[in-house]
Amino acid sequence: MTRRILLSLLGLALLALPRPAAAQVTPAAGSTPPDDTQRVSVGAVIYYDYTFQTDPKVKDAAGNEVSFNNFQVQRAYINIQGQLSHVVAFRITPDIARLTDGSLNGSQVFRVKYAFAQFNLDQWTGSWKSTWMRMGVQQTPYIDFWEGIYRYRFQGTTFIERVGSASSSDAGISFHSNIPNNYGDFHVGIYNGENYGAAEVNNEKGFEVRGTLRPFGRGSANARGLRVTGFWINDAPVQNGRRDRAVFDASYEHKYFTFGYEYLNRNDQALPTSTDVNAKGWSIFFTPFFKEKNHGPEMLIRYDDYKADDTKDVIQKRTIVGFAWWFAHPGGNATAALLFDYDGLTFSGSQVTVANVDNKKWALHGLINF
Repeated sequence: MTRRILLSLLGLALLALPRPAAAQVTPAAGSTPPDDTQRVSVGAVIYYDYTFQTDPKVKDAAGNEVSFNNFQVQRAYINIQGQLSHVVAFRITPDIARLTDGSLNGSQVFRVKYAFAQFNLDQWTGSWKSTWMRMGVQQTPYIDFWEGIYRYRFQGTTFIERVGSASSSDAGISFHSNIPNNYGDFHVGIYNGENYGAAEVNNEKGFEVRGTLRPFGRGSANARGLRVTGFWINDAPVQNGRRDRAVFDASYEHKYFTFGYEYLNRNDQALPTSTDVNAKGWSIFFTPFFKEKNHGPEMLIRYDDYKADDTKDVIQKRTIVGFAWWFAHPGGNATAALLFDYDGLTFSGSQVTVANVDNKKWALHGLINF
C-alpha cells in the first residue's frame, strides 16, 4: 500500500509540472533564445590497477601456496552524450564486465550501463533549476550523488554498494530538481529493482528517493560545504516480500579537505514466509588536500563497520588508507590520478565462520576521466 501511494504521488508530481506556452516565432525583445544546436560528445572513463593480496593466500594448480596478484581494468566507459534540442538530450554508456561462465569464460565484454533519454524542464520551472525527467537505464538517486563527494570510486565501490545494499544504475523513470538559492536538491524515481546487470523478473518495482539539504546555501564558501542527505529505497523481490534501505549521510567539503559519514539500515525478506533480516552499518572517510583539490597530493582515509544480520554478533570492518596524486590539467573537466593504498577487511565476533575470511591487499589504482 505504501508503495502504491508513493507511486501515485510521483505520477501526480510529474503531471503537475507547468505546461509549455505556445511557441514563439520571434523571441521577445532582449531575451536569449534557447540553444537548440544538435550536438554529440564522446568521453571515456578508465579505472585500472595492480593489486597484491597478502591475505588470504591461494593455491596454484600445482598446489603451491602463493600470494595472488593481478593487473586489471575495473571500469572502461565510453560516454556518448547528445542534445537533440534544449529540451531533449540522451546518454549511452557501455561498460565492461568479465564473464564467469559460457564459452567466453574469463573474457571482458561490453554491456549497457546507461542508456536514457532526458527531458530538460528548466524553461517551465522558474527558479527550480536543473529540473529534468529521465527514462531508460540510468543513475539511481544516491550512489551517483555520493560519488561526486567521495571521489575515490576508482579505489573501490562506495560503502552501501560494497555491502550489496544498492546499485549505481537501473532501468526506470526519475525526476530531479535543484532547490532554489543553492539549498540542495532532490531526486525521485521508480525502477525495476533488479539493477542494470539483470532483467526484470516480476511485477514488483522499486521506489527510490533522495533529498539533500545545504543548510547554509547562501552563506560563506566554508559554510556552503555542509550537506545532509536522506535516501530511501522501498522495494520487494516478490509480492509481500521486502527489500528496503534507509541511508542518512552528512558531508563537508572544504578547500583543504573533504569529510563524509554514512549510516545504513536495511531489511530483506526474500519470501513472505522468510525471516526479515535486518542489517546495519556505517562508514566514515576523510580526504585531506596538501595543495588543492584535484591538483597534487592527497590522502584517503576510510573506515567501514557493517553487521549483515542484527541477530548475530559478526561485524565486518574495512580500513582503507592511501596516498594519491591528482595530475594537473590545463582546462576542461578531464581528470587523472594515481592512488597507492592498503585495503583490509576483517571479521570479528563469536559467530564468525569459515566463510568470513579476512582479506588484506595493497594496490596501485589509476583513474582517467575525460
